[in-house]
Amino acid sequence: MRLTFWGAAEKVTGSMTLLTLDDGYQILIDCGIDMSNMAETDPLYPTSALPFDASLVNVVLLSHAHLDHSGKLPNLYKEGFEGQILCTSATASLTQILLEDSARINQRKLKAYSKRKSRGLSLDHFNFIPENLYTTPEVSDTMKEVVPIQFKRRFNIKPGVWVTFLPAGHLLGAAHILVEVEEGGVEKSFLFSGDIGRKNYPLLQDPIELPQADYVICETTYGNREHSKIDDSTKELQEVIKRACIDIPGRLIIPAFSIGRTQAVLFELHKLFEEGKLPRIKVFADSPLAMQSNRIYEDFLYLLNQEAKDFKEDYDSLFNFENIEYAQKQNDSKAISNYNEPYIIISSSGMLEGGRIQHHIQANMENPYATVLMVGFSAEGTLGARLRDNEGYLRIGNEDLKVNCKIEQTDSFSGHGDVNDLQNFIQQQDKNKVTQIFLNHGEEESMVAFKERIENLGYKNVVIPQKGHEFIV
Repeated sequence: MRLTFWGAAEKVTGSMTLLTLDDGYQILIDCGIDMSNMAETDPLYPTSALPFDASLVNVVLLSHAHLDHSGKLPNLYKEGFEGQILCTSATASLTQILLEDSARINQRKLKAYSKRKSRGLSLDHFNFIPENLYTTPEVSDTMKEVVPIQFKRRFNIKPGVWVTFLPAGHLLGAAHILVEVEEGGVEKSFLFSGDIGRKNYPLLQDPIELPQADYVICETTYGNREHSKIDDSTKELQEVIKRACIDIPGRLIIPAFSIGRTQAVLFELHKLFEEGKLPRIKVFADSPLAMQSNRIYEDFLYLLNQEAKDFKEDYDSLFNFENIEYAQKQNDSKAISNYNEPYIIISSSGMLEGGRIQHHIQANMENPYATVLMVGFSAEGTLGARLRDNEGYLRIGNEDLKVNCKIEQTDSFSGHGDVNDLQNFIQQQDKNKVTQIFLNHGEEESMVAFKERIENLGYKNVVIPQKGHEFIV
């Protein structure tokens, strides 16, 4: 068997790992967009959006819905894949709305591209390959091939091959994926972490204990960092709101991924208002995708933790409260800037790469009464990372803006496990039984630090693959 790392190799985004069995059967685990390289050019496979022959892949196992794990699934079908996508039911629902949103953005890009091309104007500023952008009908065709699988069900995908989706926390429906293979009388097991969640995270159930595996593929997003405690998230949010909107009549802007982070923040805000810990400051949720995600979270209430179930019973909704307003149309979004009272905006995306959040950042960057609260990870090279690193000016589009607003950060809302959670994930494996550990989905510094950490615990054969590296397993 062969294990090939085609994405998230020495990077945080773009997860894509290929397991090829001895009989040639190919299992692709995740098929994500590299958010740090939105031009999507690949020197290993320059004529394609994918660095391998999609027609040879037999089945896809999807760990969760985030685009850095799911965003190239329509490309897979465009390039010849004819198999099925297996994932949990909640992941299927969230993936559909994320891919549809991505397709709408693609269609706007293609329209602008075609317009300039027809006029004979320069196309240099377009950082994409038009052939690699998929549209809404292609997303629809992709979703027809999704097969939902229950958590903890050992599912036979072909003779001698089983897959089990195990609750990972991190996001509604997110899973660790266990693949068990029996070939030639030899049994081997592979545990793919996907993204590792945290205990006591808002709304979500805790990750479960994991079975022993021969090969472990572990993400390392926070392989060298500890988070603030989950218990501190509500207190930190309350204190930031006090500084930004109560002590001064200001604005608080929270860039947050529409799926996952936005629900956690809205839930904590709802609790603060209901408990009387904050005055009823106006809250604008500026993301149609977040509205859809909210409904899916409540549709899958049985997958949420007991606190969320009890809160829903008491207040009838997890995310709707009297002082919240959802901006559905573009004009509604732009009109928020005209609101003169203190307010809070929650808008996508967390890394500021696209979405309505760019408008709000642009409108408030030079406003000393505005505060931007970064609540999640931003990959290097993204607008979110440049704002986080605050060098005094920020270039958005063709405009250089002076950073007069306040920039605050918290990682207490991160859905990713920190270095202690990652270590716990690894330590559930017997160091004398695990054959090899592969580290991916992390920046180099984080990977190297985590590799040293677990080697000091006695784990051997720990590898950091480069893109395209193939391992015989």
